[in-house]
Amino acid sequence: KGGKLLTGGERKGSVVAPAVLTDVERTMRIVCFEAFAPVISVIPYNTIEEAIDIVNDSEYGLQAGLFTKDINIAFKAIKGIKVGGIMINDTSLYRADMMPYGGVKNSGIGREGPRYAIEEMTDLKTVVINL
Repeated sequence: KGGKLLTGGERKGSVVAPAVLTDVERTMRIVCFEAFAPVISVIPYNTIEEAIDIVNDSEYGLQAGLFTKDINIAFKAIKGIKVGGIMINDTSLYRADMMPYGGVKNSGIGREGPRYAIEEMTDLKTVVINL
């Protein structure tokens, strides 16, 4: 509510075209909650520190994507953004099965991926036998 659909959002069968929203406020539901949909909210900022504050002003933290040509900005974002994974020059949807995947804050606990899945499905038991 309140944002402007710049492009996308059309539905054809079970496929929804990626949507770009502008004129959104950081308190709007589309910005504050995890949208498991192909949507991006464009929020202007003046400094990378301000952008990091905007991202971190959420109770969620699954993944983030950042596009930049400046490696120093990339490392500031990596250090400052509180998410489970950050993709530099790619979208937050990037995932490879062999890499750990998961969030922080209210975006879940633990990680997915082969090693992490095995750990989640394993109960360790310590046994000591004195003979």
